[in-house]
Amino acid sequence: QLQLVESGGGLVQPGGSLRLSCAASGSTLDYYAIGWFRQAPGKEREAVTCISNTDGSTNYADSVKGRFTISRDNAKKMVYLQMTSLKPEDTAVYYCAAGGPIYGRSPYPCTKPHYGSWGQGTQVTVSS
Repeated sequence: QLQLVESGGGLVQPGGSLRLSCAASGSTLDYYAIGWFRQAPGKEREAVTCISNTDGSTNYADSVKGRFTISRDNAKKMVYLQMTSLKPEDTAVYYCAAGGPIYGRSPYPCTKPHYGSWGQGTQVTVSS
């Protein structure tokens, strides 16, 4: 059973940067797509970005394109979310999630129902 633990959240001023980390245990990451999701108070949990387990292809929500970057290091069982030019509307609890195991090469959806293993979340607050 894959287990995920996020870290790196905190309070940052608008325009600032943060790097979130997601540490995996219990299984290799090789067969899992990884996504970062977020949930703001009173809102639905939404997909921020996902990265495939095959060719490292990524996709991003329009609201974070050009500002956020997802990366993974399977050998270290780590996934990262580099966030720059942060805005108050980025304030949310950020969750790391894994989808799979995946044994084919078809693109894996970056949608919440396809991700079955979740971390506990880390709070990101963007405020002056």
